[in-house]
Parts: sequence; structure tokens; C-alpha cells
Amino acid sequence: MPSVEELFFSVDDFCQFFEQQWQSQLISHDLQTRKRKRSLYLREVMTILIGFHQSYDRNFKSYYLEKVQTQWQSHFPKLVSYNRFIEWIPDTLIPLCGYLRSCFGTCTCISFMDSICLKVCWARNPPSSHNRRIYRHKVFKDVAAGGKIFPLF
Repeated sequence: MPSVEELFFSVDDFCQFFEQQWQSQLISHDLQTRKRKRSLYLREVMTILIGFHQSYDRNFKSYYLEKVQTQWQSHFPKLVSYNRFIEWIPDTLIPLCGYLRSCFGTCTCISFMDSICLKVCWARNPPSSHNRRIYRHKVFKDVAAGGKIFPLF
């Protein structure tokens, strides 16, 4: 897991580019909306959320109250209460998905799969109406036969 600083710099670099593009793509309307500045920037909220997902904590409330508000107070001096932070999470969905998408690597043509057995056909003598799976199974269509189970690897 990268340090808080490394994670923040990565998210900050993404947000500098993303926020400009996002604002230019939004459709404007004539209604006036309140644009009150938040005490935490979008990049800070995203950093805390990504840090939670990289940690081994299972409960976000305890993570926020015990780790973020105590240990990360120096990194985020304008932290808000837990309830206020929860209200801001839905606004980070699109930027967070964009950031995670930008973190994807390129495929090197080496992929790994689970070694779960895949039932191709019925193991015992089934009624003839259940043999349809043999002919519908497209992964092992050349080697599929009655009573065989193929592991993926």
C-alpha cells in the first residue's frame, strides 16, 4: 500500500486534469445553484476513500474515526465530521471511477484464471432433456462429452 502522500499526489495529478475536463463537459442551465466551497477538496475525499479500500478495515466509520481523524489529521487539517463526509461520498463517484479506470495497466497477453472445475455435461445418465448443456457449452465444444468435468487449467 502506498503512503498517504504518494496516494494523494497520484489522485491530485488526476484531479487537476479531470476537473477541468468535467466542468467543460457539463451542461449549463439557467437555474442558480449554490456553489459553496467545501472544506475538503475532491482529491482529499478521493484519497481517503481509496485509502480505506486499500486498508484491511471492514467498517468505514471506524476507519474514518480511528485512523483518518487521529493519524491523518496532519495530512488533512480541515477534516469534517463523519456524517458530513458521508454526505460528500456520492459526489465522488464519477471522478473515482475515472481515476480507477486510469490506473488500469495494459494487457500483456498473459491472463490468469481461477482453477475452478467447470461442469461441461451431466455426470450421470440424465434424462435426455438435460443433455442440452453438452451442445450449448461453447468453451469446450470440441472436447465436451457426457460425464466429463474439465478444470480450467
